Amino acid sequence: MANAIEARDIRREFDSVIAVAGVSFSVGEGEVFGLVGPDGAGKTTTLRMLSGVMTPTSGEIIVLGHDVVADPESIKGVVGYMPQTFGLYGDLTVMENLEFYADLYRVPPDLRPDRIKRLLAFSRLEPFTSRQAQFLSGGMRQKLALASILIPEPRVILLDEPTTGVDPVSRRDFWRILYDLNKEGVTLLVSTPYMDEAERCSRVAFMFQGRIVALDTPDNLRKLMVGELIELLTPDERHARDLLVGWPGVLGVEIFGDRIHVVVEECERMIKPICDRLVSKGITVTSIQQIKPGLEDVFVSLLKR
Repeated sequence: MANAIEARDIRREFDSVIAVAGVSFSVGEGEVFGLVGPDGAGKTTTLRMLSGVMTPTSGEIIVLGHDVVADPESIKGVVGYMPQTFGLYGDLTVMENLEFYADLYRVPPDLRPDRIKRLLAFSRLEPFTSRQAQFLSGGMRQKLALASILIPEPRVILLDEPTTGVDPVSRRDFWRILYDLNKEGVTLLVSTPYMDEAERCSRVAFMFQGRIVALDTPDNLRKLMVGELIELLTPDERHARDLLVGWPGVLGVEIFGDRIHVVVEECERMIKPICDRLVSKGITVTSIQQIKPGLEDVFVSLLKR
């Protein structure tokens, strides 16, 4: 499989701050590639460099055979970039926004009607063509933003945390649209803070402090987890965590919502002693079981190491 994107030791500095510290990776044609990491990890800066919006301090970027550093204009139209805050015009309707971007990308007039009609159906925005963008829900605004960058029919799409702040149903619908695009051969690079979205990608790169700390398929990344994982449900999460941190045989303890994930050397040997210890301290254990690690568990484990 040929590579649609190649980043070679790209680096970006802002005065004394190193935002991206020599990152290298490739994305195959037709791949769904995830870039995952906390705020400040360097995801947005990386996407801006890949899209040609920002010039790297050093390094090479090749997208669909084009040297993005030497000639960022060469990828206009073949690469779609959707930043966190996309430039929709709130006082324009859905249709007017799409027509504006058709003008921006110089789509021939004879191709516009069919292309816009297809995008409206694709994004399920047909009933809202006359509604101003400022009156759309968060999920619909994101769909309109995606439809806008699809006007020139790009072969590669870069999306920077496209579902942040969007409700779960709209997130699921948005990913359905992305999968439909991918089935048509479009290469997707998606940055996301959500590990459940990372699970949807063919490969995932974990970023932290401007570097990639791990890159592989979700299944292979899970194998990087040191130890086994116990999931514990209790109404007193923080007290339970404090009692388990540093306890013999416990490698790590993290709270995930209403659950505690306890990394241990061996689950079979540790489940009963952990339960007994908590109960002896007056803590109710609603459930305790061994589970397979998720990508969030792996990421936390990698950062601690």
